[in-house]
Amino acid sequence: MAVYVTGDIHGDPTRLSKNSFYEQKDFFNNKDENVVIILGDFGLVWNRDKESKQEKYWLDWLNKKPFTTVFVDGNHENHKRLSTYPIKEWHGGKVHEIRTHVLHLIRGEVFTIDETKFFAFGGASSHDIQDGILDYNDSNWQEKAKKLDKQGKYMYRVKNLSWWEEELPTDEEMQHGINVLKENNNMVDFIITHSPSTSELYLMSGNNLYEPDVLTNYLEDIKVTTKYKRHLFGHMHINKAINDKDICLYEQIIRLL
Repeated sequence: MAVYVTGDIHGDPTRLSKNSFYEQKDFFNNKDENVVIILGDFGLVWNRDKESKQEKYWLDWLNKKPFTTVFVDGNHENHKRLSTYPIKEWHGGKVHEIRTHVLHLIRGEVFTIDETKFFAFGGASSHDIQDGILDYNDSNWQEKAKKLDKQGKYMYRVKNLSWWEEELPTDEEMQHGINVLKENNNMVDFIITHSPSTSELYLMSGNNLYEPDVLTNYLEDIKVTTKYKRHLFGHMHINKAINDKDICLYEQIIRLL
């Protein structure tokens, strides 16, 4: 059994090719026993209505790998489409099955892999929306987008096309996470998220792009009330160990088990 983790891939999983992730060549024999965790912004469930040809190619490519790819959702996902995939149980927690060996870890679930517990909680606030959020259902949204482009304002998104309000959790999802942790005596080995907690955000953000929100505050509370060994998160597009327990990952791939 081997478990690896990496950060955001934004629809490009090529870092998991044999040339980049060479460990799979010699050591991975059974895809059911080897796992790669992606810390959000998976980006291969993105197209508005259905799976695109590019998404299909890369999802099938991942499905053939000698490991199972699992991911927490980030802010750059089509959350509405994610919710339509069938739910099944995997290592004691619930997942959306994108492919047999490509799975979305549902928020607030605990997964036990080789006697090691992982608490997963996806989501994050988009920081690339300073110029506004347009509505796909507005018949004039394309004209509004052109006006913004002419003004040099490119930091906007379109609701239900390139931005989804489900990027942040509901009260029910957050309570579910609290309940599941209580069932596990508030003890896990790893906390796996896309978003940092509030304290991690303050320690890392020097450009004012990232602001605290309901999710960063929630994760801060989780860290305070839960005994854990490591918190691994993405979102910030940097590889950095904040301290000996809290680690942000981007392109780097590290082994956990």
